[in-house]
Order: sequence, then C-alpha cells, then structure tokens
Amino acid sequence: MLWLKLLSSLKLTNFQKRWRIVLSNRYSTDEDGKSLKEYPTPIKYIRNFSIIAHVDHGKSTLADRLLEMTGAIKTNSGAQVLDKLQVEKERGITVKAQTASLKYVYKGQEYLLNLIDTPGHVDFASEVYRSLAACQGVILLVDANDGVQAQTVANFYLAFGSDLTIVPVINKIDLKNANPERVIEELNNLFDIDPDEILKISAKNGTNVEKVLEAIIERVPPPTVSRDAPLRALIFDSWYDRYKGAISLIFVKDGAISVGDQITSCYTGKSYEIKSLAFLRPQEEAVKRIFAGQVGCLTCNMRSSKEAYIGDTLHLKGVEVEPLPGFKESKPMVYAGVYPMDQSQYAALESAIEKLTLNDNAVSVTKESSPALGQGWRLGFLGLLHMEVFTQRLDQEHDAQAVLTAPGVTYKAKIHGSKNITKYGGNEIYFSNPTHFPETQIIEEIHEPMVIATIITPDKYLGPVIALCMERRGVEKSTKNIDNERVMLQFQLPLNEIIVDFHDALKSMSSGFASFDYEDAGFAIANIVKMDVYLNGQLVEELSTLVHSAKATEKARKMSLKLMDIIPRQQFLIAIQVTVGSKVLARENLKPYRKDVTAKLYGGDVTRRKKLLARQSEGKKKMRMIGNIALPRETFIDVLKK
Repeated sequence: MLWLKLLSSLKLTNFQKRWRIVLSNRYSTDEDGKSLKEYPTPIKYIRNFSIIAHVDHGKSTLADRLLEMTGAIKTNSGAQVLDKLQVEKERGITVKAQTASLKYVYKGQEYLLNLIDTPGHVDFASEVYRSLAACQGVILLVDANDGVQAQTVANFYLAFGSDLTIVPVINKIDLKNANPERVIEELNNLFDIDPDEILKISAKNGTNVEKVLEAIIERVPPPTVSRDAPLRALIFDSWYDRYKGAISLIFVKDGAISVGDQITSCYTGKSYEIKSLAFLRPQEEAVKRIFAGQVGCLTCNMRSSKEAYIGDTLHLKGVEVEPLPGFKESKPMVYAGVYPMDQSQYAALESAIEKLTLNDNAVSVTKESSPALGQGWRLGFLGLLHMEVFTQRLDQEHDAQAVLTAPGVTYKAKIHGSKNITKYGGNEIYFSNPTHFPETQIIEEIHEPMVIATIITPDKYLGPVIALCMERRGVEKSTKNIDNERVMLQFQLPLNEIIVDFHDALKSMSSGFASFDYEDAGFAIANIVKMDVYLNGQLVEELSTLVHSAKATEKARKMSLKLMDIIPRQQFLIAIQVTVGSKVLARENLKPYRKDVTAKLYGGDVTRRKKLLARQSEGKKKMRMIGNIALPRETFIDVLKK
C-alpha cells in the first residue's frame, strides 16, 4: 500500500516502527493476492469457551462484563447485550446461544477469546449441547444465594461428558443473603470440585471478573486444529436474515475458508460459493478469511433450514474429507397443532414457520388437516416454554398469529396381525394425534414416553414434592442430601404428566425454591386410552384426547363441564357424553332455549296448560332427531387450545 511505503521512507521512532510492522501484518495479502482484514491469530493464543448455568444465575450479565472489559462494547451499553430477541428481553431469559469473538491482552500477548452465552432453561438444552461442540472449556456459573440447581447438575455432566475444562465460578457474592461458602461445599460434595479452583465474583458490579478471563487463558487449552490440512468447518448454529438468507455459524476445525471459495456440504452434497465471512464482536465484522481454530459466520445462498443443517461439515469443492462428528438430533418431546386464524393466512404462516425453524432447528414440522380448523401443521417442541417462545416469536418477528392446540406427547403402539403390520408398514406405530390412534382390537400394547426428573428442593418441602410426583404417577429413583437444608430427588415420570402444569405446581408448593430438570428415559408400557366426545350420539373426532386409564374419569368430568360452558345453546336439548370405548364416563345435558308458551293463559283449566307444554315438548324431540349441531370454529379453538 502507498501509505505503508511512505511510512517506511520516513525516520521513525521504535514505537512507530513497531506499529508499522503490526499494520503491515494486519493488511498484508495472502498467497493468492487477496487482501486480509484479519491477521491469523496463532492457535496457541485462541480460547473457545461457553458460559453454562441454571436460569437466572447471571450468565448474560457476566457476558456483558466480559464484553466491556475486552472493549467489545462500551461500559453501560445496556443489560444483556447478547440477548437480542424481543422475547428474551421481555421474559429476561436467554433463548438462543449467542457468540462473540473478543480480544484480550494478557501478559503482553493478545488472545482471541470466542465466547458463547447459552440458555439456562431445560427446554433449550440442545442450544447448550451444540455450543459445547465448538468449545474446549466452560464457565460453570452458580448463584451464591440459590446454590446448585437442577440445570446446574445437568449442564455440569453435559460438559464433563464432553471432556471440557470446567472453570467453576460463584456469582452474586454482593447479595445480602449470599453464602458462597455453602455453595463451595455443594460443588465439592456433588462434583468433587477443588475449593481452591472456585472463583468468587459479582458480574453485576464487575468484582473479580478479570480473574475469570485470566482463568480461561490459563486453564482452558487452545483448540486442537490443523491449518495445513484441507478445510473442514462444522456448522453449529444458523439463523435467518431477510436480506442475506440463511447465515451459518461455523467452527473451522482444519484449514481456512475464504470469500469466493467453492464449498460443499457433506450432508446434502450441494455446493455453494462463499459470499461473505464475518466475526461476531458482537456485531458482525466482515473478514476475508477465517482460519482453523476460529469461530465465525458465513453466507453462501443457503435458502432453507434443510440446507443449513446443524452438525454438517463443510469442505472445499472436489476435496474429499472425513466428516466431523455431528450432533445427536434433538428429539421433540411435546407436540401441538398450529393453524392459521383464517385459511386465507395459510401461506403467510407457512412462510413464517419455515423462516423461524431456520433459527430454531429443534422444531419438527409436519403438515396435517382438521375438519374443524382447516389446513395446519403438527409441530414438535422440546418443552412447554419452547412452544410458548416459538409462538411468541411467530407473532413478534413475523406478525403471524396462529391457533395453538393443547400440547401432547408421542406414543408408541405395538400391533399384531400380518394384515395390520403390512398396512402400517411394521409392528410399531408412533402417533401424537388422537385421530391416529389405532383400532383397539389390533393393539398388543401401548408405550408412553418417560423422563428422569431431577428436583432440588429445601427439605421442609420434601413431603409435598414427593406427594406431587406420586400423584403424577412417578417412581422414586434416588434421594441425596446436598447439604443440611436441601435434597436432590430423582423420579421417573411420564412425560405427559409434566408438560403442562407440573413446573408451576412445583414452584407454587415450594414457594419458588425448588428447581426442576428432566432428560429422556425412553418408553414404558402404559394403559393409554382414547377419550371420545359425543354430542347427541354423534362422534366429534376433533375433540378426542389420549389419557391414562387411571385418570380418564377425572379428565372426562372436566371435559364435559368445559363443553357445557362453551357450546352454544340450541333450540333443542344437547346431550354431551365423554366415553372410553363403549363406556360413558361423564354426561351433561345442555338445556335448550325455551319459549314461554303458557304466557297467554290467565286462569282456566290446568289441562290447557299441560296440553301446550306437551305440544312444545314433542316439537323439541322432533327437532332433536333431525337437527344438526353447528359448532362454530371458536368452540373448537376454546376446547383445543391450551
């Protein structure tokens, strides 16, 4: 460059010479003559790490302090800078893992720190799992007041199982009721963590946060990568931009990737040209090349979530490589039907769901239709909060309002009979929609999904918590005292019993002190039955539900009373029956509108009054025999929505 030549011709001080070398390095050209905005950081000076913790233990606040201390953002830029979604700001939680590449000078050497701030709620554990694939270490953050919680335990074993270096940090030591010594004892008892390795900080005030950066540099190893090998890059996240399309977040394991390169996806086999590359600092900073060991994002004309596959390996076109180990696919736990408010909005809602699933690949989508609600989709979510956040983002980010049916889980039925096995393509059927429930006579056994729930509660609430789990058909697995005041319970529970109101009931009975986390535990045999609704003897398929036989009578009673309140009255009597098979479990009669046919009478023989009432009664019976019950769409929505 002309100005570098000009600088070299001048008499410079040692300080100026040193900066001339730095500038010439940072703006040099590579072997292909392409200018580089970023000089490659040596591998030994790179650290990739995540922050993991339970909900509301201060992950995003700590991320803010780290961004400020490394100069990525200005001091007091705002709370939770990395939480960019409106739903995250409204709820005060992290929903999507966010990445930031930070520069920090330690002992005279500049380090590149790739930070990933992860969610803390159990529903978004897949975000944590994906983030750890690009890391060599984690900060395990624990609240000095609340101590170890259920998700703390789950995240620890997730990181421990991935052979990552764990840096334990106790946060919020500035709180009035903080008890860091008790938390240190808990960490030692549960995870065998050396008390001397635990850092005590206040992320809000910035107390001792600098020691966290130093611990990351000293304890976490640099990434094990090779810059001489052919390109291999792992896609571990993606999101949708209305102008750029799909943006993929990558960790470059081997080689380097440059703008203009032709790359190929190992998963789809499709090839693309790299349009742009960027580091997140935390705002996008365009670069020409990303080297092995670094984390960045790219755009390359990927247009759908099916192309930007999470866990995919990218390599140079025409160069065969061994794919990097991918991820186990996140399995949806909760299913719900999503329908447009009006069928004219179907195309807009379909486009919104497709774009949002690119941001959230854990959601599974299959099309389905309902005679009552029209064309729609059956969506699978990781949990109830995940479902609520998804529908809230549909409304806020894409202005797409949807009708959401009551959540359910996936059941498995074993069937017998060669004809039936041929018809269904095997002897096992998976279904989440009651309309797909197989005929009773061909069912050999039904299995329901189970989970292992971890509950941490103060011991004074132990009795009510155990009673709640037993009421939800739970089986106790283990009990362990964390300290003198708190107990950790493990129960095997049916997933269907915990997806709707279990967490709320647990928080209510424990005054908010109990914490809850769960993990998949496969299927178990259960006596699941289909509960049908009949109106004047006519089956209404859309109102059918799947329940356990032990709770069928209770659920039937609630259903019949609810229908009594929301079905519009007619000119004739409506008999509401809730059945399992041929057995009626609950019945209610919705009384008809009735004209006062005796109003014109004044005295006289009582037989005249009886004759008019009998004639009216006969007319109502005839009307009931030939009358159709026209249920408005709003009635189905009121019954089906959660």
